[in-house]
Amino acid sequence: MLNVFSKETASMLTRDGVRLDADIYRPDAEGEFPVLLMRQPYGKAIASTVVYAHPTWYAAQGYIVVIQDVRGRGTSEGEFKLFSHEIEDGFDTVNWAANLPGSNGNVGMYGFSYQGMTQLYAAAAHPPALKAVCPAMIGYDLYTDWAYENGAFCLQANLGWAIQLATETARLSGDEKAYQALFTASRNLPLYDKIPARPEILQNLAPDSFYHEWLDHPQPGEYWEISPKQHLQDVDLPMLHVGGWFDTFLRGTLNLYKEMASRSAFSQHLVIGPWAHLPWGRKVGNVDYGAEANSSIDKLQIRWFDQFLKGIDTGLLNEPSVNLFEMGSNRWRSFETFPSDNHKSYFLQSSGLASLRDDAGKLVRQAKEFIQNSSDVVVHDPWRPVPALGGHATIPAGSFDRSSLDCRTDILTYTSAPLESDLYLAGDVVVEVYAKADTPCFDLFAVLSEVRTDGSVYNFTQGYVRVESNQEAPLKIILQATCARLNKGNCLRLSLSAACFPAYPVNPGTGSHPGETALIAAQIITLTVRSGKDFPSQILLPLV
Repeated sequence: MLNVFSKETASMLTRDGVRLDADIYRPDAEGEFPVLLMRQPYGKAIASTVVYAHPTWYAAQGYIVVIQDVRGRGTSEGEFKLFSHEIEDGFDTVNWAANLPGSNGNVGMYGFSYQGMTQLYAAAAHPPALKAVCPAMIGYDLYTDWAYENGAFCLQANLGWAIQLATETARLSGDEKAYQALFTASRNLPLYDKIPARPEILQNLAPDSFYHEWLDHPQPGEYWEISPKQHLQDVDLPMLHVGGWFDTFLRGTLNLYKEMASRSAFSQHLVIGPWAHLPWGRKVGNVDYGAEANSSIDKLQIRWFDQFLKGIDTGLLNEPSVNLFEMGSNRWRSFETFPSDNHKSYFLQSSGLASLRDDAGKLVRQAKEFIQNSSDVVVHDPWRPVPALGGHATIPAGSFDRSSLDCRTDILTYTSAPLESDLYLAGDVVVEVYAKADTPCFDLFAVLSEVRTDGSVYNFTQGYVRVESNQEAPLKIILQATCARLNKGNCLRLSLSAACFPAYPVNPGTGSHPGETALIAAQIITLTVRSGKDFPSQILLPLV
């Protein structure tokens, strides 16, 4: 490792004359070096050190590291408007970084979340100096991968982030009263205003927040064309894609990887650990996944950039391109491509009491034509909606013991017999159920868990869907992709309910969207789930 000079701060001007500031970390050595660029909105001193090594570590590997405040954030000038300037500003910044003193003209970008998005937006402008990127935990399509999940607004994640950004805006403007109010709200989200999804504090103190626009556009359409997906059709770069099994943006990471892998002339590598959005460590929720789960992304990124920015043969191109952490065995597994077309069915079977007894609802492998028809009825009461517990869409994320939650009578549970051998899963997970409600609109929440021999129940993947056409037909719920080993003797369980609050808003049953739904408008919803020969409700599990 090289010695590193003290941090310096430098500025550049965008094409429209706005000053952007960056911290620069340089190796204390002779010669020219590639540049690693991160563009972020949280204050350049943080430099995403919640998940990555400090920029001095990257500089010590022989790189000039540039951490820039995007327009209107940190000490950079201009007005911050979510993602609106990142294509042009990204292009200008890459060109500026490539021409810094000591640069060899090759630029790579790294970062997660917003910092992952700025990589994609910069790449969309085709700056010639940008040679490789490492986008982690991104929303490839802002509507389907970030703001909404299967038509349901991601309330807790979106509201929490909006208040965080609004609080920082108040700090930058010196508005202490607004800062204090928003900071307090960030620690106890305002979820019970007249319109729960549209709290007054955000309307009053952050009227220009992106959050209001996201609420006002509950369907895909022209508004969402700002998404990276709309701008990357002719972009091709080596990309190292990083995700987490409990990250709320895993859909975006996988969608980008799958598209790039299908058409790219360059190497596309995918790494998914047992992580939430942050941090990337061995313990997520209440489960310790062991030392192998500790992040090795920093070292992997250096290998990536050594390969594509320095021309060093690191051996990466001879290794499998997909590396997935297998929860349960707590080891990494390698694949040539992301597993697909490997689904096997587990069918739902019930005595009609799956909301009351954990032995009433079953998961069976036998053919659906031999399963007797049955109906399970569950009542969703908005006064006491099923609470979120772990998974990918709430805070804290991860795996928790939900055995006491599954005892609620507004949750249907279907459990397999004890496994006769270890069950290995890797890939996409889908639940198809015949469900109907007594209201024009309802939500359906599905959780897959492992029931251990001691009675504890640990979730490993889940999914949520807003149903706006109340016709009894197989409803498809796309769950988070997963990679897991369920141990011999344990059981597989599917839990179904009509809410997961506050990860998603409580569905009022009226068909109105969250931005229009008053707290008083929520209705009691009676939900019926059918299974059997004529109603083959099932889980499509990716067996390997």
